[in-house]
Parts: sequence; structure tokens; C-alpha cells
Amino acid sequence: MVKAIMNGCNGHMGQTITRLVKDDPEIEIVAGIDLFDGIQNDYPVFKNINDCDVQADVVIDFSSAKAVDTLLDFCEEKQMPVVLCSTGLSEDQVKRATEVSTKKTAVLKSANMSLGINVLLKMLREAAATFSPAGFDIEIVEKHHNQKVDAPSGTALALADAINDEMDGQFEYVYDRSQRRQKRDKKELGISAVRGGTIVGDHDVIFAGEDEVITFSHRAYSKAVFGKGAIEAAKFLAGKPAGLYDMSDVIG
Repeated sequence: MVKAIMNGCNGHMGQTITRLVKDDPEIEIVAGIDLFDGIQNDYPVFKNINDCDVQADVVIDFSSAKAVDTLLDFCEEKQMPVVLCSTGLSEDQVKRATEVSTKKTAVLKSANMSLGINVLLKMLREAAATFSPAGFDIEIVEKHHNQKVDAPSGTALALADAINDEMDGQFEYVYDRSQRRQKRDKKELGISAVRGGTIVGDHDVIFAGEDEVITFSHRAYSKAVFGKGAIEAAKFLAGKPAGLYDMSDVIG
């Protein structure tokens, strides 16, 4: 049984993971960390991770960027693996996470924690290697709720990067064609963003050839998909040697 500390336990994702773990016989949450204490949990909750004296195998982090520095110091000192899911990290924090993973403990960080998205990333590399040399145009369309402030999504960029890496970086990302009055170049990879309603996250990757179109689609109907991925990542990471991991290691 993997024993986990839930960093950010009283946030939306922390509570989602708490609920999912209750039905998973392979992992349990033994402690939580959160400044907000208005929620009753089945495990002890500490306001500061440095005050946590509960033995654990791994930390699942869904807190905030401002809490990550303290988290990384704790994991470095305790040599405790961490699934780092907080977004908006600075370049210095990303470097710090890499440093900790190199010297002290296992760190898993991924652009998207969904198992489906990470399987899709693998599939896209194979698809690009087949369709791009055959002259297919590639376009990515992502859709999210109307409260999302960044565009395109980090996941859309990760999908594009998987394709571009497979094709040795030959594509130019094009985000807006409103000022272009020319035919589409074969080396373009278009990325379009849609914002509206309460869409959790939709991503379509379109390979458009002559007389045929192949579309890879992923739909997230709730944020639970990210929680499930984080749980699988925690079970994978527990007991692993120091190093920097991502979800591709989890799915194999």
C-alpha cells in the first residue's frame, strides 16, 4: 500500500483525489497540507508541510506555485518522491525541481496529468511520422471554459511539441491567420483556441490530406481525469530512484 501526502488537500483537486483514493486499494492518503482548514478529512491536515511528522512514500502536489519552494525543500530533505502538479511555476522553480530530482529524489512533472492525453501524445508521434511525409496538413483545435486566461492551452502546445519533435522541429506554429493573405504553407502547424461556457478541456488534432481527414480527439468531462492520472503517477513514483520523470514513464 502506497502512503501519500496530499499537498493542497482542501482545494478542488485535493478533494477530488481524496475521494478517488478511497476507492483505490493500492494507495491511501495519510496526511494533508493546506492553509484552509474548513474541511473535515479522514487524515490529519497540517498548515505547513514542515510540521508534518507522518511517514509517507510520496507527495502528490496540487497546491499553488507559491507553495512549491517549501515543498521542494521538504522533499529534498526527506528524499521523498513528489508528483508535481501545480501550474504556473517560474523558470527558477522548474530548474529547482530538476536539481532536486538529479541529486536527491524522484520528481514527476507533466504538462497534463490525464492518462488519455499522455497515450495520445504517443499516438501522435507515430501518426506524424506517417502522415506528415505523405503531405497531410496538421491543425490543433483546443476548447476550454470562458474563465481560462491563457491561450493556447499548455496541453495543446504539448501535443504540438510531440509532433514537432518527431519531425525534427520542421514546423512553425501559427496561432492566428487573420493577418495572413496567402496559402497555407506545408510547414505550418496551426493551433486554434476556443473559449466558452464550462468546457473542461477538448483537444482535436487534425491530419488533413487529399480526400481524407484523420482526427484524434480527447474530451475531459471533469477534472477527475487529472486526479486519476496523479494517483497512478504517485503509485508509479513511490520507491523510484532519484530522477526526473513524466507521465510517459507511467504509461510505459
